[in-house]
Amino acid sequence: MVICQHLFLTINTHSLLLSSLTIKTQTKKNKVRSKSSSLLIMSTIGQTIRCKAAVAWEAGKPLVMEEVEVAPPQKHEVRIKILFTSLCHTDVYFWEAKGQTPLFPRIFGHEAGGIVESVGEGVTDLQQGDHVLPIFTGECGDCRHCHSEESNMCDLLRINTERGGMIHDGESRFSINGKPIHHFLGTSTFSEYTVVHSGQVAKINPEAPLDKVCIVSCGLSTGLGATLNVAKPKKGQSVAVFGLGAVGLAAAEGARMAGAGRIIGVDLNPKRFEEAKKFGVTEFVNPREHDKPVQQVIAEMTDGGVDRSVECTGSIQAMIQAFECVHDGWGVAVLVGVPSKDDAFKTHPMNLLNERTLKGTFFGNYKPKTDIPGVVEKYMNKELELEKFITHTVPFSEINKAFDYMLKGESIRCIITMGA
Repeated sequence: MVICQHLFLTINTHSLLLSSLTIKTQTKKNKVRSKSSSLLIMSTIGQTIRCKAAVAWEAGKPLVMEEVEVAPPQKHEVRIKILFTSLCHTDVYFWEAKGQTPLFPRIFGHEAGGIVESVGEGVTDLQQGDHVLPIFTGECGDCRHCHSEESNMCDLLRINTERGGMIHDGESRFSINGKPIHHFLGTSTFSEYTVVHSGQVAKINPEAPLDKVCIVSCGLSTGLGATLNVAKPKKGQSVAVFGLGAVGLAAAEGARMAGAGRIIGVDLNPKRFEEAKKFGVTEFVNPREHDKPVQQVIAEMTDGGVDRSVECTGSIQAMIQAFECVHDGWGVAVLVGVPSKDDAFKTHPMNLLNERTLKGTFFGNYKPKTDIPGVVEKYMNKELELEKFITHTVPFSEINKAFDYMLKGESIRCIITMGA
């Protein structure tokens, strides 16, 4: 057993052969020391692995812990031993089968951290033992989007919620007694081992604690990047954040890191306001407490409007409000939330002619393989604070508690410890 940043990783017979694996150990005095261990463990390369996975057999029903077979990685694929994963609202949304054709049985999960167990044919940038974050979207490195400095929307590996198999052959790498189990977002991290396209795997600093940085692989980066990469507030400027869930709090954290002078949080749930102060939010607006449009309330608070706004709710009304609350001449509004398919964005053209800018963003404009390692380094350099996002921790055997916490609105992020 090896101590890794306060947490214990039990190495079992499915683990890979790792020689002189350097692992960071945290002492009570917060002094970090390195420990090298020569671990002679049976190699599983090229073999099917049997392991535990939390399988969703039906929409909205509790996940069931099952023994699954995980096939070896094929061309351009990587098999990863997942050490920590977390629950995102997107997992819950598709588990409930809202708004799309249900695809079950399925292994959900897409925020995680782990170690590469083996790689398939053609994978040259990753190797056994690398510490990695699987990402729900990818970077093939060859398409026009990947070659563009302005886009992260890879043609090959762009998010696909309906795909249940791997891109290489359309087949699943998961099965139970020969019956395929569908993948989710190409990641399926609610399994002790998973297979992911190499373009969806970000190699990170091996000294980074995976139980913290695993949350970087989705919601946190989406909100953080929306502010830092797209809204780009200047030091001292004002920022309004619509929606104070995990993504909105990450957007507020980005505003704090950018040195915003005022960060105004907008939410219908007053219980979120106190928690949001930890993320730099200085003022709060609950639209229900006002008898005028919230964009007017914010304009009056800020002498004409905020310099930047970031919308993180998916509500079409909030999107319009976020745009119309920015100052004319230089205000920038960034839309992050995903609206319903029949929604229509309506605003007067003069709001645009008066030099307000409206932007959208996907995954915070971060390229998964190129940029996400840098986000991890912001944490390692103490620029980015991750601990305050983590409100709960549960063992893998109790993964359904994470769903309960989120459905009750009690958690920001719940870390699920594999092997516990």
